[in-house]
Amino acid sequence: MSLSLVKELREKTGAGLLDCQKALGEASGDVDKALRMLREKGLAKAAKKMTRAATDGAIGSYIHPGGKIGVLIEVNCETDFVAKTTEFQQLVRDLAMQVAAAAPRYVSRDEVPTQDIETEREIYRAQARQQGKPDKVIERIVEGQVERFYKDVCLLEQPFVKQSDRTVDEMVKEAIVRFGVNVAVRRFSRFQLGEVLERQADDKENPAGGASGA
Repeated sequence: MSLSLVKELREKTGAGLLDCQKALGEASGDVDKALRMLREKGLAKAAKKMTRAATDGAIGSYIHPGGKIGVLIEVNCETDFVAKTTEFQQLVRDLAMQVAAAAPRYVSRDEVPTQDIETEREIYRAQARQQGKPDKVIERIVEGQVERFYKDVCLLEQPFVKQSDRTVDEMVKEAIVRFGVNVAVRRFSRFQLGEVLERQADDKENPAGGASGA
């Protein structure tokens, strides 16, 4: 077994040496196949730990170069020992950078207000009708658009900015497996210079617009 392949797989998944060697053996040296196998196993292991209470952790921050975007984020884990490790602190920083770059509005789809989703559905239905789509396919189109909406506004469903072939949720679950404890993103705040002033100006220009935002 090539040591370079084992090293590559470890860097991509964070899995242990023996797990990487076993996966590569089962995949006949195919790194992509071994990667999928390890991720599937990792997600299964993570699911068992996600029910455990995560009451420790860290609050991290990130200021984008130029000083015009800043993020505060709370990421929880089960122990102070894990929270203080370099690997956990890097995870917190990566998540803060994700929020700065991709501007999510919610942590997960569970946080999206039902009214917001219904409003989006009505917009997508109207667009589909304007395009002349038949009624029998409109609902499928609408649900597909809603799924894309979730991927835009929910942190955990966004492609990870440092490795776009996986989602933030997958990255967090892989961290759960590496650390051996539950890890959860609790909340975040994103600040962009002048953002509030721009909203206030828009409200003055369109007083009947009823603007809303996260």
